[in-house]
Amino acid sequence: MKANNQKEKMRVSFDLDEVLFVSPETHKIEKPPVFPFNLIYKERLRFGAPELIKKLQELGYEVWVYTSSYRTQSYIKHLFRYYHVKFDGIVNAQRHLAEVQRDHKTILPQKLPNMYRISLHIDDETIVCTLGKQYGYNTYQLNAQDDDWKEKIIERAAQIRASLEN
Repeated sequence: MKANNQKEKMRVSFDLDEVLFVSPETHKIEKPPVFPFNLIYKERLRFGAPELIKKLQELGYEVWVYTSSYRTQSYIKHLFRYYHVKFDGIVNAQRHLAEVQRDHKTILPQKLPNMYRISLHIDDETIVCTLGKQYGYNTYQLNAQDDDWKEKIIERAAQIRASLEN
């Protein structure tokens, strides 16, 4: 609990590659940035991603990026600023290695959302989702084109929030 007696917001995180960033050949995408930004930001955003992120924030969730990519936090912030999206936190490979892996002798998984008090992580990789049970974090696996993906994630987040409040 925070000192002012407010509950901490539940955190939801998204992987980037194949979750928020998708191929236009396999997924519906948002309108790409205009010139010259389309030359800087070559990734294409899954259709509905900005709307979903804003909706989750309106519903009282913190929304983070947790990626194993080496894109800088600055690059990620600026790319999403084009879509009027501001993340509450960003964990990239550099931050994960510095803060989670640190000096551990054994290699830890590439993502450990619970180390950042993330209650739900959305990822495309089966191994990341499977390790959630072992390491104690909740996941939602998203990879194929799915027109109902936003509603399913909002529903999953609501289920986890309800279970945490009980």
